[in-house]
Amino acid sequence: MLGDLHCHTKLSDSSMGIDDLIILAQKRGIDTIAITDRDCQAGNVRAKIIGERKGITVIPGVELSAYDSKRDSYAEIICYLADSPDRLEGLCHRNIAARKRAAQIMTLKVARLYPISADLVTKCATGSTAVFESHIMHALAECGLTDRLYGDLYKELFSPESESNVLVTAKYPEPAEIVDAIHEAGGIAVLAHPASRNSFELLEELVPLGLDGVEVWHPDNTEEQTETLLKFAKKHSILAIGGTEFKGMYSNKPLCVGDIGTPEANIKALMSYKSKKRKKKAAEKNA
Repeated sequence: MLGDLHCHTKLSDSSMGIDDLIILAQKRGIDTIAITDRDCQAGNVRAKIIGERKGITVIPGVELSAYDSKRDSYAEIICYLADSPDRLEGLCHRNIAARKRAAQIMTLKVARLYPISADLVTKCATGSTAVFESHIMHALAECGLTDRLYGDLYKELFSPESESNVLVTAKYPEPAEIVDAIHEAGGIAVLAHPASRNSFELLEELVPLGLDGVEVWHPDNTEEQTETLLKFAKKHSILAIGGTEFKGMYSNKPLCVGDIGTPEANIKALMSYKSKKRKKKAAEKNA
């Protein structure tokens, strides 16, 4: 059975709350999910408690934002199963502050082009730790200025290729810094959706720095990309993870929890990864 190890909630850039997400997983027959909100760990404790009531295993996680200055590109690295998640709180708060600053400027730019207000955007982001592009598009839809979140208007405003885009670069740490921070918190570092970010070079660079895994199965992948990533994971003996990157109605295509996921054997590998790593280190030390 597949487990969906990349799910977002209303605490970041999804339209669905924790309770409804877990009930949805239960109704879909998915018995394992991971909460991986963007730069936010606030939902993990609650999700675990609700999951236990519903018979769903909820793996705690967080998707941390990074900026790859070498390639002038964003990257996301998921932390799973941190022993000391509090050690990541400072990083999360800094990333959220950077996102809020960028979103504030983008909202003002959009408000100059279209009759929306910053207050409406804020209302559309109620419950989230920050404002995301999807919240700005939600506000535009509320005003009847578009009938879809990811249509032509989205491309005009948020595509790097658009001459009239309103994009603002948020200042996040380098990917290697994120990997180090995850390990300091006793977590497992997995590079998220490298195919959609075209982060294959970054993936190659992070493995020698201690990257623990890569997101192999993702809705944006082609079959060839999935196969390439799976072969890469096997070659370098790192974890292979997958999920829908579930965002409810804020997804850029129809996706339900569990449509794409991680095979049971790979979930077991994730859950036993740290203990095996400790045993390996102990054996090397005693050799």
